[in-house]
Amino acid sequence: MTLKAALAFLLAGTLVGAAGLADKAAAQPAPYPQKVVTLVTHSSPGGGSDVFLRELSKYLGKYINATFIVENVQGGSGAKAVARTAGAPADGSVFYATTPTYIYTSLMSKPPKTYKDLEPLVNVFADSEIIYTRTDGPFKTLKDVVDHAKKERGRWGAANPASLERQAAEQLKRAAGVTPAIVTHEGGGDMMLNVLNGTLDIGIGEIQEVRSQLEAGKIRILATFNPERIPEKPDVPTVKESGFDVQLVKFRGLAGPKGLPENVTKIWDEAIQKVLADPDYKKTYTEEVLVPKFIAHKDYPTFVNDFATTTEGFLKETGAIK
Repeated sequence: MTLKAALAFLLAGTLVGAAGLADKAAAQPAPYPQKVVTLVTHSSPGGGSDVFLRELSKYLGKYINATFIVENVQGGSGAKAVARTAGAPADGSVFYATTPTYIYTSLMSKPPKTYKDLEPLVNVFADSEIIYTRTDGPFKTLKDVVDHAKKERGRWGAANPASLERQAAEQLKRAAGVTPAIVTHEGGGDMMLNVLNGTLDIGIGEIQEVRSQLEAGKIRILATFNPERIPEKPDVPTVKESGFDVQLVKFRGLAGPKGLPENVTKIWDEAIQKVLADPDYKKTYTEEVLVPKFIAHKDYPTFVNDFATTTEGFLKETGAIK
C-alpha cells in the first residue's frame, strides 16, 4: 500500500456501521471478562494520546461493563509502553493507544518489543497534524517560518524522535530547503509551553494538545498536513497549499498483547462503533477535530502492517535507517 493509498484509506468514506447505532445503543453495557481495563499510552499528561484515551474512557463504560483507567508509561519514544502492553496477559485487561509513533520507534530504534509483538485491536480516528505558533510571535504564515529558517535557521518542535510529527518536520525541512534544529519532546504539553515562551518558532502536533490555548487566543494554526483543509478550520491552509508538497495523516486506535480472544475483540468492535455514534462523544471529538475512522479487528492488523511497510520504505529512502 502506498502512502497516498494509506491516506485515502484513512480519509475516505464515513464511519462504517455507525448509522443508526446511536438510536440502538444498548440500555446496559455489554458483559466483559475483566472488571478493570488499563489503557496505556506513551504520552505525557496532556499529550495527544493521553487526551484521546481520557476522553474515550469517559464513554466506554456506557457500552462495556468495566472500569477504564489510563496509565502513562513514558520513555524510549514509546518503547516502554509497548513493552508494558506486550508483557500483559492477552485477556482484554490491557491495551495500548496506537499511533504511527509505535511503528517509527520499532523501525528506528529496534527495541526489545516492537509493533509486531502487539495485536492491533481496532482503529478509532484519523487525526489532523498541524503546525502552530504563538499568536504574539512574529509568524503569521508558514512562509514566514520558512523565510526565517533560511536566514537564521530557527527551532521547530516535534514529539519524540520516533514519531510522525518528527518525520513531518523532517519532510517539511527537505521540501522547503531549510535546516532548522528539530527539538523533540516526550509530550505535546511540554512542546506547547516552549512554543508559547518563544523557545520554539513552531510546534507540530494535534489540535487537542493545544485546544485550551487556541481557544484563549494564544495559539495560531499556520497549516495542516492533511491532504485537504480541516472542515472545522476552513481558513487554515494545507502545507501543500502553502507551497510545500508534504501530506500526512495520523491514525489513532488500540492494540493489545498477542492472542486476544474472539469474545474480547467482538465486544470492542461493537462498542467502538456505538461510542463513535454517541451524540455526547461525537460533540466532543468533533470539537477536537478528530475524524471517526473505524477499522474493525479483522482489518486493522493488515492496515498497520501496510503502514509499517510504507514507513520503512520512506525511512530507508531518506537514510534514516538501513
